[in-house]
Amino acid sequence: MAIPRIQPLSSHLHANSSDPIPEKQVYTVWMKSLVFNGYGCTIYGQDGRVAYRVDNYACRRRREVYVMDSGGKTLIKLLKKNFGVFKTWTGYSYCNGSAGLEQEDSKPWFSVHKSHQVLKKEGLYSSCAMVTICISGKMYKIDGMSHKSEYRRISDPDGKVVAEMKRKQTGSGVVLGEDVLNLTVSPTADRLLVIGLVVVCGLLDRCI
Repeated sequence: MAIPRIQPLSSHLHANSSDPIPEKQVYTVWMKSLVFNGYGCTIYGQDGRVAYRVDNYACRRRREVYVMDSGGKTLIKLLKKNFGVFKTWTGYSYCNGSAGLEQEDSKPWFSVHKSHQVLKKEGLYSSCAMVTICISGKMYKIDGMSHKSEYRRISDPDGKVVAEMKRKQTGSGVVLGEDVLNLTVSPTADRLLVIGLVVVCGLLDRCI
């Protein structure tokens, strides 16, 4: 039996003002590939099924990464670009082209640049990542980009938190491993954009 695909909500591709506002989405992010001995990550929906996945196979820290749905359809291509000591990940969206074939958008959708770490008074380092939406020029922000941070949040241009990511706990309060995260996405957020940014976080952390 074929695995049903979970259709992502991507406002820059097919937003419709008459569409009903979706409910808050909660995902489980596992920084492991479904491919045996492979690298990548798997994102599960609230129903326990695979919603999105990244498979780098036997190669870690690739410069070109693809975010797919459960059926293997490409949704986003992430491309790493180096500018001296600075590293930027650029996202390109995919859509159905002629004859139903997957087609990459020729223009970048978003770019992510990690800022320098800043030493706080408590003696801890803190850093963030700035996200530029190339189509509109709007800026998003990812807080908590310090190494092995257990809590991160993504804020929109107005400073509103649209997604939060933290270590996952069981119903009895047991905290799971560092590679198992709980992702909560607000009802009005562009889910596909959030998923792309979560994958970039894993790439910046060198987990994928």
